[in-house]
Amino acid sequence: MYKLILVPLDGSATAERGLHEAVHLAEAVGARLSLLHVIDAYPMFAEHASATAFQHSMELLRAHGEDLLDKAALQALEHGVQTTRRVREAVGERAANVIVDEAGAQGCDLIVMGTHGRRGLSRLLMGSDAELVLRTSPAPVLMLRGRGASAA
Repeated sequence: MYKLILVPLDGSATAERGLHEAVHLAEAVGARLSLLHVIDAYPMFAEHASATAFQHSMELLRAHGEDLLDKAALQALEHGVQTTRRVREAVGERAANVIVDEAGAQGCDLIVMGTHGRRGLSRLLMGSDAELVLRTSPAPVLMLRGRGASAA
C-alpha cells in the first residue's frame, strides 16, 4: 500500500489535522512520513529589506520550520512511525510547486495535507496551494479540511 507519505506542515490547525491523520495512517500500514515545511521567501520583502535584515528573517523562519518539524517528528515517534524532515525555501514559486516537486523527487506514495477550504473572494485573492497540489501531484492526495472550513 503506502510506504512513504509526504506531510506538508505550516503550523496551522489544518496542517496539524493532516499530520494527525497521516501518523495514524502510517502506523496502520507501516509507512514512513516525510515531513516538509516550505518557507515562502517573500521576494518583495527581499527587495525592500537590507541584506542583513533579510538574512536574519530567513534564519528565524528556518529555525521556526525546524522546530515545527521536530515537534511533528516526536508525535509520529510516539506512534512508532519513522520520519524524515526537510525545510525548503520557495523563492519565486508557490509552496504547492515545492510540495509537488518533493513528492516526485522522494517517490512518495501519498500526500496528506490540510486545506483551509476557502471559497469565493478569499480563494480568488489568496489562491489555494492545496488545490494546486491536488491538480498537479504525481501521487494521490488526501486533503483534510479544518474544523471551521465551509462545506462545498
